[in-house]
Amino acid sequence: MGWSLRPKAVTGLVATCLLGALSVAFAPTASAATQEGVGYEVKPGQDMKDRHDRNWLGSYIVGGKQVFCVSFQLKAPDTDEKYKPGDELRDKWGQALPADKAANISYLLLRYGDTKNNDEAAALAHLLHSWTSAPREGKDDLNPNLPKDKIGYDAPFHLTSLQQQHPAAAEAVDKLTKDAEANRGPWTAKIATPTAEQHIGAPAAWTISVKNARGTGIPNVPVKLTATDASVDTGDQATGTEQDKTGNASPQAAAKDVTVMTGKDGTITVKLTPTGEHPQLSGALSAPADRPYVQFPVSQSSGLQTQNVVSTGGEKDLKVQGAVNIAKPGQVQVTKTDKKTGKGIAGAQLRITGKDKAAAATGQDGKPLNGPDGKPVVVTTDGSGVATVEKIQAPQDICVVEVSAPPGYTNAFDPANPPSACGSVKPGETLALSVVNVPNEVPHAIPAGDKPTAMAQGVVETQYSTPGLIGLGALALLGSALVGVAARRRSSRR
Repeated sequence: MGWSLRPKAVTGLVATCLLGALSVAFAPTASAATQEGVGYEVKPGQDMKDRHDRNWLGSYIVGGKQVFCVSFQLKAPDTDEKYKPGDELRDKWGQALPADKAANISYLLLRYGDTKNNDEAAALAHLLHSWTSAPREGKDDLNPNLPKDKIGYDAPFHLTSLQQQHPAAAEAVDKLTKDAEANRGPWTAKIATPTAEQHIGAPAAWTISVKNARGTGIPNVPVKLTATDASVDTGDQATGTEQDKTGNASPQAAAKDVTVMTGKDGTITVKLTPTGEHPQLSGALSAPADRPYVQFPVSQSSGLQTQNVVSTGGEKDLKVQGAVNIAKPGQVQVTKTDKKTGKGIAGAQLRITGKDKAAAATGQDGKPLNGPDGKPVVVTTDGSGVATVEKIQAPQDICVVEVSAPPGYTNAFDPANPPSACGSVKPGETLALSVVNVPNEVPHAIPAGDKPTAMAQGVVETQYSTPGLIGLGALALLGSALVGVAARRRSSRR
């Protein structure tokens, strides 16, 4: 089986009895104050003083939570037993557990502590007793005349009983043992971010890996992902249930918080899309603690020693975080100039496009730089003939294309091939472009030819003043007088 993500708010899924006994029922059924959970009984019980007909290998229900008990033969906890925080788990005789056994217990409690399978529960109870109540070397801990607080757990006897009475549970013992040896802690988790800077609005692959103490990936581990200044696409893996997935999620739905299961190789690959300037991805999971910690019973009202419990299920929180830089935006500065004078042309309209001179360029927010009409944005040069466009996603190849010719520059303008300039915008830099216009030519002479040339007709406006009119009159009188003198001279000569 797999396990579910259990943050502190729900860690009560596993309250595991440690430093207590694998409780031996004193009757074929549990007492009214003790509630057995899942598992099996084995008959007869281990040979000991005050031997009983059965031993229970399985879980108990305490405070509505499933628990497993160890330290063989001490009193099982009542269903309403109250506990307080205690120390790290030790064996039945108060000695520290070997590091590998403690790590195995933590892993198994995390992985199987909430099992509802009888075979797994019986196997887990058997292994817990085997490691915490094993007879000590050189000690007579299996002497049937020892009292309950001194007797050790006869693992071969109980395994044989399981093989004979519940063979599937005996097989589960081997399965859980191998699982613990392979996947026990300490675990490590890492987030691999893209090697290159990301752009706002542009998704890229991020990989989360969870590995065991041997450096091998662990499958079916739920990891809660939280995106900051970003959204994360996980596809149909974002269900929080155990699935046989590869861990490579296909984009389906963007979210800020989602729980995803590791694949067969212990990894999860998601697409993270930045929505702000500082995108981050955090992962949180429950990992097996190096050593389980116990809780002590608050009272011993029955007068018998009651088992201690672990309420965290042998787990600890494991967190990991990754961040990526957003590529700095660039800007473009366009200067519109007169080809002859080099002076700037004010009021020129220029369209900002991609390198194809048709589609819009992309802004830093990942959106097309379109105007209100839905077409690539148009900018107008100022009094100096300059227009600037900021916050352009970089690197990016762009072009500026003249929309229409300014007054006085229409003759050389070809709408099918308007003046333009292109270049590459680099992160954090300004791309300087220049677009020139050829001014209209004014004709100085009418060209000669063998055909008559039509003259343009214009309107001539004449204005007169009073002194001018007097002058004209005097000239007219003078002309008349001269005509008279000439006439008289011709007459006298006759």
